[in-house]
Amino acid sequence: MKTQLPGPATRPLAATARAAAVPVIAGAVALGGLCAWTASGAAGRPAAIEVEDPRVLLPFGTDDTAAFLKIRNDGDAADELVGVEAPTAGGAMLSRTVVKDGAGSMRMVPSAAVPAGGTLDMSPHGLDIMVSSPPRLRTGDRLPLILRFHDSGTVKVEAVVVRPGNRG
Repeated sequence: MKTQLPGPATRPLAATARAAAVPVIAGAVALGGLCAWTASGAAGRPAAIEVEDPRVLLPFGTDDTAAFLKIRNDGDAADELVGVEAPTAGGAMLSRTVVKDGAGSMRMVPSAAVPAGGTLDMSPHGLDIMVSSPPRLRTGDRLPLILRFHDSGTVKVEAVVVRPGNRG
């Protein structure tokens, strides 16, 4: 009886197994490194949106009005405010006051950046939320607002109705 040694038919199988092992091991090492990097916090944190001081100006009768708030992002990634709604009003949109030749005008804007580790502070002299056809409001009432962010999703707040010139 003759013992058969590994021949040409078994050699390609071993060579293929060795060749396949290299990318599998490299992928496992890369995945392990990425997991360790993320677990250590070095990969950064996503946007962390907080809304502060939401307020809306007391409208004169049925006039449109403006809402203001401060958006803080404690995350390591920027985000973008891409839409606003006022469910109990006729509508809401982002607008910016633009002064040209001493005259101010409103310009609708599609979105507003919220920088990583920074704030977006709305004011009567810059970016605000224009609220059209608001319900009848009195000082101290609350107007619900829905803010839509590119990465952070939806944030619901209630803006307190204040007299113009009053921050609280």
